[in-house]
Amino acid sequence: MISRTLAMAMGLIGAASLSQMPEFTQQYRQRLGGAVDELRTVVQRFDNDALAEGLSRDQALDRMRGAGDAFLQRRGVSETQAKIRLDNLETQRRAMAEAGPFERMVAFLRYRDADLSRRTMDDFEPAVPVTTEGVAAAGAGFLGGYFLIRMLTAPFGRRRRVVSRA
Repeated sequence: MISRTLAMAMGLIGAASLSQMPEFTQQYRQRLGGAVDELRTVVQRFDNDALAEGLSRDQALDRMRGAGDAFLQRRGVSETQAKIRLDNLETQRRAMAEAGPFERMVAFLRYRDADLSRRTMDDFEPAVPVTTEGVAAAGAGFLGGYFLIRMLTAPFGRRRRVVSRA
């Protein structure tokens, strides 16, 4: 009896937890869009400044790397990292946009940006699972939690006595 109650409670905790995955993914996607837009602006400004000097992006970065000024060298590294991060975030944004409702969660897990995930979690607001994927995720969480507890408590279950008749 206790193992069933514990399994039911664990199943409900799993359902409640996993049902939030679609909402977290949605909030992450919104933050991802803002990050892509802002990084695109930063990269475009750098490219425009380079172009105004008659340089390509790579030529401007080479000039910064070769400068005797440590500050300019660090700025060159920062600009390179900003472009790489922009490319990575755009890849993830595209993958999530092209994915179906259930596939979005997989795309999030596959391409997840750790910094963006952390900041999304800091501001995360849970939601009631009213979408198909939310209900499915809740069901999977429930079953996972329920069966985990049932398996862990199975060795401690009641043992039936065999009464021998002589």
